[in-house]
Amino acid sequence: MTREDTLPTRPMPKAPTTKVDFNSLKAPSGYAPGSKAGGNEESALDETKFDEFMGNDAGVFASTGEYDEDDKEADAVWEQVDNFMDERRREAREKRLKEELERYRAENPKITEQFADLKRKLADVSSEEWEAIPEIGDYTVKKRRVERFAPVPDSLLARAAAEATGAGGSKQAIDPASGLASVGFGGLTTPLGGATSTVSDLTAIGTGRGTVLGLKLDRMADSVSGQTVVDPKGYLTDLKSIKISTDAEISDIKKARHLLKSVIQTNPRHAPGWIAAARLEEVAGKLVDARKLIMQGCELCPNSEDIWLEAARLQTPDNAKALLARGVAQLPESTKLWMAAAKLETDDTAKARVLRKALERIPTSVRLWKAAVELAEEDDARILLSRAVECCPQAVELWLALARLETYENARKVLNNARKAVPTEPAIWITAAKLEEAHGAEQGTVDKIVGRAIKSLSTNGVVIHRDAWIKEAENAERSTPSPHVLTCRAIVKNVCSLGVDAADLEATITADAEESAKRGSVETARALYAQALATFPSQAHIWRAAASLEKSHGTRAQLDELLRRAVTFCPQAEVLWLMAAKEAWLGGDVDGSRAILARAFAANPDSEQIWLAAFKLEFENNEPERARALLAKARENEAASSYPRVWMKSAIVERELGDADKERQLLEEGIRRFPTFEKFYLMLGQLEQRAGNVDGARTAYRNGLARCPNCIPLWRSAARLEEEAGGGVARARALLEQARLRNPHSPELWLAAIRTEQRAGNEKAAEVALAKALQDCPTSGPLWAEAIAAAPRPARRSKATDALKRCDNDPHVVAAVAQLFWADRKVEKARSWFNRAVTLNPDLGDHWAHFYKFECQFGTQEQQAEVSSRCVAAEPHHGERWVRVAKDIKNAHQPTDVVLRRTVQDIDTLPPP
Repeated sequence: MTREDTLPTRPMPKAPTTKVDFNSLKAPSGYAPGSKAGGNEESALDETKFDEFMGNDAGVFASTGEYDEDDKEADAVWEQVDNFMDERRREAREKRLKEELERYRAENPKITEQFADLKRKLADVSSEEWEAIPEIGDYTVKKRRVERFAPVPDSLLARAAAEATGAGGSKQAIDPASGLASVGFGGLTTPLGGATSTVSDLTAIGTGRGTVLGLKLDRMADSVSGQTVVDPKGYLTDLKSIKISTDAEISDIKKARHLLKSVIQTNPRHAPGWIAAARLEEVAGKLVDARKLIMQGCELCPNSEDIWLEAARLQTPDNAKALLARGVAQLPESTKLWMAAAKLETDDTAKARVLRKALERIPTSVRLWKAAVELAEEDDARILLSRAVECCPQAVELWLALARLETYENARKVLNNARKAVPTEPAIWITAAKLEEAHGAEQGTVDKIVGRAIKSLSTNGVVIHRDAWIKEAENAERSTPSPHVLTCRAIVKNVCSLGVDAADLEATITADAEESAKRGSVETARALYAQALATFPSQAHIWRAAASLEKSHGTRAQLDELLRRAVTFCPQAEVLWLMAAKEAWLGGDVDGSRAILARAFAANPDSEQIWLAAFKLEFENNEPERARALLAKARENEAASSYPRVWMKSAIVERELGDADKERQLLEEGIRRFPTFEKFYLMLGQLEQRAGNVDGARTAYRNGLARCPNCIPLWRSAARLEEEAGGGVARARALLEQARLRNPHSPELWLAAIRTEQRAGNEKAAEVALAKALQDCPTSGPLWAEAIAAAPRPARRSKATDALKRCDNDPHVVAAVAQLFWADRKVEKARSWFNRAVTLNPDLGDHWAHFYKFECQFGTQEQQAEVSSRCVAAEPHHGERWVRVAKDIKNAHQPTDVVLRRTVQDIDTLPPP
């Protein structure tokens, strides 16, 4: 749409048909000869209306010259069209720019990237090879002319001056070659320096300058030869202490001085004005003037303790003592002045004397009493505190301090008197409970004291804050020299349910217990769990949380007792039975573990978990015959025989015992009963592979893939079989492509394809597969880790950066970055990244193995033992190499630390699976 489209249509004027005689026409009204055409000023062109874009409105566009809403809408439409076309071209333009930039970077790599591998090789250069490198000379020196200048010696200058003046004004000339020839005009010669001037001995000047410098250096040296008395640090400190005031600061100080002068003159009884004026002079470096001002303020404002304290601060210690003596004489009730006077004393006896005088004047000052008690011996402190609680009966700190110094009987009396004097203070009751606990009181007695405290405080109008009391329980647990556990439990028992709705009580108590455990207050958390279990004994999750706490912080006896009670209250909770049996087994009590599992069978006769736990107990204790009998009994049980894992474990036992026919029979029966359980097909295929029956293994895998097409391990095992059985890489590649069609976006299948190409030596095909894999699964940690390992050494860092951007917290990528630091021998960074990797996912055994290998190379024995113990505690079950080692028949029943070391050997000797 253009502007012409918006103009109104007009009929074209018709040509005249008759000839018009203009001379016979009358002139328009108002026409004046010599004026503009028509004589109408409104029809004349107005130059002020001319617009650079629109032109003059008086022309043909006079009726439509204004920029109206239609024009604005038309421009908006065209702008949208332009934006739309630009947006369509933007993606192609940006893609083209990106490709050009990548092509430029590939053709013009940075210098650091080109020489990165050479720089790393410098680390292997020995010192002898380094010394043997020849020095390159600057051969361009011979090609350019070098101008050299030598300074004229002082003796030559002195001799020339002497020759110029030695003849008594006669005409002498200096050798022109020396550059000191006299300038002569008309036979007259002006000698150097004038005929009558005194010739300075330049050598003497140099000698004198050296003498002056030597004197200055001698001042800075003591009698010890070669040693200086200048402390470099102190010298620099002195230089920093020198204040250099700028002009602006001086101007500000003058303005402030003038202002404060008017303040103290207007109101000379205003102490803050005098203090401010004195501090201003102190800042300006005029300490004497500051002292004079503050002394004038003391004379005019003797009742202000702040001005006396400021005056004492500005004076020397001896003068400050005398000044404070005047101050306390003027203000005997000022605690601050007495405390300042005591601080000025260097001897404890003198301080105590000052404080006693102060207490004679101010017996109700708690601050003075506390200062005096801190300086006194134990017996004197007891006497002072006895007097202090009489003078300050509301000071709880003094009551508690006196109770700590008294004997048990006297302490009880002191606390009773304190409770009567301050009936609203909880600390007195808590101290009483701690006192009883410290002297052998039972839990019931301490509970009674805390209960009476809650009741008494509530009667006296004190609001009981539940969180504050739980904090007091934690403080009681952490008290020194010995923790007050009974007091902690009593507080928790009496306050854990205060102000909490019944519907929220369970969640609130368990949440408080978890928070206390995080803060390290184990006894408080244990007491909270005990109250929760007493209120909700049938909640299995509370028992599990309490058992976890005991396992982490308690003893084995406490854990066994807790689990015994747990299975009593929750007999249907299989997890509690399994925890009890496992803890008994770990404690070495195999018979006790069997007894627990027997009771568990009685309570849960059809539980798959308990059947498998009983099998594991016998199997891990090298009792395969008992395990076989137990599983045979389970297969005969109607309920247990419906669990596929029972049949799988039965096959594992037969494999352990070496009975291949029985194992095959069990697996075939398991497939018949559970045709969609993929592990049966995997185990059967592996059995046939061990027996050398490739066709049987291929049939097993084919049947498994027909029933379980989404099982990734089945596809990988079938492809590996084709690769190793002579089918070549082509059949394995075809199988993996078929697997990816059935299971798109699977990093495991892409990784298997990449490894297949690498084992076949097709590095180019492996790179292509890796690139496609990263496009298909851009956030896969294992694929990025493989990309980092497969990249050329100079490009690994950039590849690691891209991987961290895509998946920052993936343990595979973090472990790959740690191996990069390991290769660069950045030990601390590598250790930090390995630690991060095993923390993100402690179930990956491969990362533990790499970490342990790293510590074996760079760490100490303690660090190696720490990694091994952490791995044993984590009990990893996954990882490509870890699974290959752990499921090897030769490594059956081996502990975790042995599997860890054998996985390290696998890393050193074998390629990844």
